[in-house]
Amino acid sequence: MSRFSIIRRDQNGAAAIEFAIAVPILVTLIWGIFQLACLFWANAGMQNALGAGARLATLCQGGTSTTQCAVPSATAVYNSMVAAKFGPNDGTMTVVMPTPTAGSGFMDLEVTYQRTMNFLFFTGPTINLDRKKRVYTVS
Repeated sequence: MSRFSIIRRDQNGAAAIEFAIAVPILVTLIWGIFQLACLFWANAGMQNALGAGARLATLCQGGTSTTQCAVPSATAVYNSMVAAKFGPNDGTMTVVMPTPTAGSGFMDLEVTYQRTMNFLFFTGPTINLDRKKRVYTVS
């Protein structure tokens, strides 16, 4: 038998080579799932902020009489949304100040989130999440 045929039939170290090929792919896949989970976490925080702003905007704030309600100010709704937002700190979550139109009877609430994906060995695309909600206020 020649040395070449002996080396060709030798199986020592084959598992180590397979492991070295598979581990970077597996780790990148698991890290990608974690990155996707962070996007879902940010989305939940955005929805929570919108819900808090909507709850406050639709509350009756007790006007001048018992039959009349005062609409909360846009600043109060904004502060409520900022206090209620949560999510990962490696992105940018922005609460947009609502601008109610006088006499329109509604406020448009908006929260945005921007994040560049990181997959350990390469940088992914920038993801932009944008959530809006139109809230009809009491009048």
